[in-house]
Amino acid sequence: MGKIFNVSADCKQNLHYMVDISERLPKIKKLIDAGEYFSISRARQYGKTTTLRALKKYLQEEYLVISLDFQKLDAAKFQDGNIFSLAFASYFIQVMEREYRFRGWESSEELEELRETVKNSPKTFSLFELFGHLSRICETAQLPAVLMIDEADSAADNQVFLDFLSQLRSCYIDRDETPGFHSVILAGVYDIKSLKLKIRSETDHQTNSPWNIAADFDIDMSLSKQGIEGMLKDYEKDYQTGMNSRELAVFIYDYTSGYPYLVSRICKLIDEKIAGTVQFPDKNAAWTKAGFLAALRLLLQEENTLFESLDNKLIDFPQLKQMLQELLLNGRIMEYVPGDTGIRMAVMFGFVILKNGIVSVSNRIFETRLYNGFLAEKSRQLHISQTAPEERNQFFVSGQLDMELVLQKFVSYYTELFGDYKEHFLEDNGRCLFLLYVKPIINGTGNYYIESKTRTNRRTDVIIDFNGQQIIVELKIWHGEEYHRRGEEQLSGYLDEYHLKRGYLVSFNFNKNKKTGVHKIVYGDKVLIEAVV
Repeated sequence: MGKIFNVSADCKQNLHYMVDISERLPKIKKLIDAGEYFSISRARQYGKTTTLRALKKYLQEEYLVISLDFQKLDAAKFQDGNIFSLAFASYFIQVMEREYRFRGWESSEELEELRETVKNSPKTFSLFELFGHLSRICETAQLPAVLMIDEADSAADNQVFLDFLSQLRSCYIDRDETPGFHSVILAGVYDIKSLKLKIRSETDHQTNSPWNIAADFDIDMSLSKQGIEGMLKDYEKDYQTGMNSRELAVFIYDYTSGYPYLVSRICKLIDEKIAGTVQFPDKNAAWTKAGFLAALRLLLQEENTLFESLDNKLIDFPQLKQMLQELLLNGRIMEYVPGDTGIRMAVMFGFVILKNGIVSVSNRIFETRLYNGFLAEKSRQLHISQTAPEERNQFFVSGQLDMELVLQKFVSYYTELFGDYKEHFLEDNGRCLFLLYVKPIINGTGNYYIESKTRTNRRTDVIIDFNGQQIIVELKIWHGEEYHRRGEEQLSGYLDEYHLKRGYLVSFNFNKNKKTGVHKIVYGDKVLIEAVV
């Protein structure tokens, strides 16, 4: 059986098509060579486990790598320090024995001593005793010992875990006097470095992080365009589809920003769901821009483990959902200020990234899916989302979307349904109303996304991909003639980027003397169709 695109657990080179991540390993090794303790904190399904496993192989000539996974320890193992210490010691012994066999070493006396202690004194065995044994094992090991713990935050809200971190902290601080792990890596979603441990009495209310000794881990773990292209070329060697691997790599990266799960999921959908359909009868037809867009539609409509995780975070943290709604629906510009836990949480879970201190949604797929979810909530309150589906066929001419007619109908329905609404409501909800109207029209055939670099409280560009057709629509709130002229200039420049000669404007004008309707503007060699509501 040939390789497949993998979206479950870690990627294995002999089984899966995967992006070469070898360039990041020397960068991580520099931290290890320096004896740093650090955490790899990234969002769900961001390649942490794949990286750790590749790193272990990369280090094995110079280091004794002890690789653990805290998900293998059930919740009962974190009840108290004694139970945890026994469980950790047993797990550690198993992994060390396997490592010794791999290297052809005999089991050390210190490891046997740990085994006997666990066996003979189970009720008194504590973290203090555990780390005493670990120190002696590290002291006599034939190579410097590196401890890796995947899913380290599985019990991050547990006092036992915090006590464990404190022991690692002491190990780091005392390493010039007491032998210990040369380097420690903790991987997980939550930023372990920000966990707090009380070190004074309750009355003092002082806190300190038990992992405040951790070095910064700033290595980019997203997948590059070049890396994605290399993976596609590996696939092409097996199937000779004739794909333009560079072009497809750009499309995939532009929508995913290199988020590992999303990259693999899109490729998997093209390979396993799109190829073989009526529209794309074979792999040659599927590995095209049209096939990519079809896979993108499937992805945005499905429930998968990543999307379920994101949805649960919105439920668990209402303030996170509110922040994202303000960012997306209201076009609010958000600047990160140190100490802003809401934004820090959004970054940690992978919803947003920071660009020069300004908050942006991580990728187009997340942005569109969040928009879809927020719009679905709005659609239950606003009737406009029900109008377009009833008449959607009129908007298609020879398989293409008649965007000018869409604007004409939108102006008509908008005026009829919202003519008497307050200006504040319309200013806050104008973009939502437009997308609520358009989304049902293009569903099943087209995609849309919001161009993040133009999303402000005054201007938003919506890009619609429909059956090979690309449509740019600028949504803006009227702020005078000068601002309007600048908007036309900006849209013209944006059309140049997409090599288009026709663009669309939707202006929300709250002047009492405004003239509503749809009209054409000739701007240089471009035609701009403007709808004023």
